[in-house]
Amino acid sequence: QVQLVESGGGSVQAGGSLRLSCAVYGYTYSSDCMGWFRQAPGQEREGVAAIRSSGSTNYADSVKGRFTISQDNAKSMLYLQINSLKPEDTAMYYCAADPTCGDVPGGSLMPRQYKYWGQGTQVTVSS
Repeated sequence: QVQLVESGGGSVQAGGSLRLSCAVYGYTYSSDCMGWFRQAPGQEREGVAAIRSSGSTNYADSVKGRFTISQDNAKSMLYLQINSLKPEDTAMYYCAADPTCGDVPGGSLMPRQYKYWGQGTQVTVSS
C-alpha cells in the first residue's frame, strides 16, 4: 500500500523559512516524478514544484527563487525548502507521486497527473 506522509509545516512570520518533508512508503520511489502542491481555502490545488528521478526540477513562477525541491532516493524522502515566506504562501501543502512521469521537463505541476497523495501539512505565514 502506497503511503505518503508530510511533515514540517507550521506557523511562521513573513520572511521566515520552513523545510517540508515527505516520507514515501510502499512505492518504487526512484523511477518516477514527485511533486509538491498547495491549496488555500476556497482555491484550487496548485503545483509549486516537481522533480524527476533524474534530478531535473520544475517550479511555478510564483515560487521560483524561494522554493527548492529535493529528494533522497535512498531514504525515499522528498523535501521542499521554503524561504522568504509570504502571507500568500499560506496553504495546506501536499506531496504527490506520479508513476507515469509525463513529458514535462522536471515533472508536471498539474494535480491531475499525480496518482498518489499525502494528507498534507499546514503552512501559515503571518505578516
